[in-house]
Amino acid sequence: MTRPRVVIAGLGDTGVLTAIHLSGHADIVGISSKPGLVSGQELGLRLSRPEAWARDYRIPFDRFRKLDGVRTVHGSLTAADLDGRTVTVTGTDGTEHVEPFDALVIATGVRNGFWRRPSLQSPADVDRDLAAAHSRLAEADSIAVIGGGAAAVSSAANLAATWPDKQIDLYHPGDRALPRHHRRTWQNVSARLRSLGVGVHGGHRAQVPDGFACDELTTGPVQWSTGQQPVQADAVLWAIGRVTPNSDWLPAEILDAHGFVRVTPELRVPGHELVYAVGDIAATDALRSSARNRADRLLAHNIRADLSRRPGRARSYVPPRRRWGSVLGTQHDGLQVFAPNGRAFRFPAWSVDAVLQPLIVRRGIYGGIREADSLPCADGRRRRT
Repeated sequence: MTRPRVVIAGLGDTGVLTAIHLSGHADIVGISSKPGLVSGQELGLRLSRPEAWARDYRIPFDRFRKLDGVRTVHGSLTAADLDGRTVTVTGTDGTEHVEPFDALVIATGVRNGFWRRPSLQSPADVDRDLAAAHSRLAEADSIAVIGGGAAAVSSAANLAATWPDKQIDLYHPGDRALPRHHRRTWQNVSARLRSLGVGVHGGHRAQVPDGFACDELTTGPVQWSTGQQPVQADAVLWAIGRVTPNSDWLPAEILDAHGFVRVTPELRVPGHELVYAVGDIAATDALRSSARNRADRLLAHNIRADLSRRPGRARSYVPPRRRWGSVLGTQHDGLQVFAPNGRAFRFPAWSVDAVLQPLIVRRGIYGGIREADSLPCADGRRRRT
C-alpha cells in the first residue's frame, strides 16, 4: 500500500520535530530555505558566542537520525494550491517545481530581525551572517539593546557576560521587561542583569525610523517617544518583537488580518482537509505559543489520526497563560528554567553538557543526532567530514 505523502513547509525548530514524529508513519518531504536547522532560539548566545550557539542550534539535516527517511528540499516556497494539493518551490538554481501532498503542515514561522529571515541561504551565507553580527558587536564599546521580550533580555545578559568591559544597556517600554512571563521571573532576571553590569532602563519606548524594519544593527542616537533624551551607542540591537509571518506564499483566505494562519484547537486549517499549521505562523492564541510548548508532538498525533480516518482521536492544543522556560540560556553557573508561576530551578553547569544536551535534547527530544564526523553515505556506510 502506498503511504500518504506529508509535506512539511518549513524545517525550523517546530518543523523538524514534526517531521521526526511523523517519519515512520508517512512519506515525508521537508522544504527549507536553510541548508539545515538554523534555530531562532537563544539570540543572546548566537550573538555573543556563535561557535557555542552553533553546536546545539545549527545542525545539518543529515545529522538527525530520525530524518534519515525524510526527503529534504532546499528552496523557497512561492505558492500553494490547497484545492489541487500542491506547493510550488523555487530551488537554489532559480527553477520552480511542484510538490504534491496528501497532507500539508505549514511551519514557515516569522521574520524577526536579522536573525530570523526567510531568505534562501547556503552554508556560507549562514556563516557570514553569524560572523558579521558577532564582529560588529565585538568591535563596539557601547551597545544599546532595545526591547522587553526574552530575545532582548537574553541578548543584554549574554553580551555583558561575554564582554564585561563593554557598556551594555537594556531599554524596555514598560515598567518591567518580560511582561508575558510571571512577575517573579523578571524580578529574578533583572537582578541577574544588574549583577552583570547591565544598565536596565524601563519606560523607554523607542521611535522606530520610518521604513526601518528593525532587521539590522545600527548606531545611535536612539530617539524616545516617552520623552527621554536620545541615547548614543556604538551598536544598537533592535529586538522589539516586530514579527512578520512568512505567509506570502499562502492563499489569503486561510490567513487572519495580520497574515497568520487561522487554525482550530486541533491545529487544522478550517475548510481544508489535511492542512495544518504549527509554530509562530499559527494563530493559536495571542502569544502564538505552539512554537514553544511541544505542540509538534500533538500535531503529529492528530495527523496520524486524520490519515487513519479516526479524527475523533485528535487532541486539542491548550495554550499556556504565560510564557515560561529558560530566558538567559546557559550561563557559567548552569541553566536556569522558570516555571509558569515564575519559580526557577537550575541545571548545574556540569549537567548541561553531560546530561541535558546529549541525553534529554539530542537523544530524548530529537531521537539521536550523529557526530559531525559520522554521517551516512549513499551506500549506508559512514563518511568522515
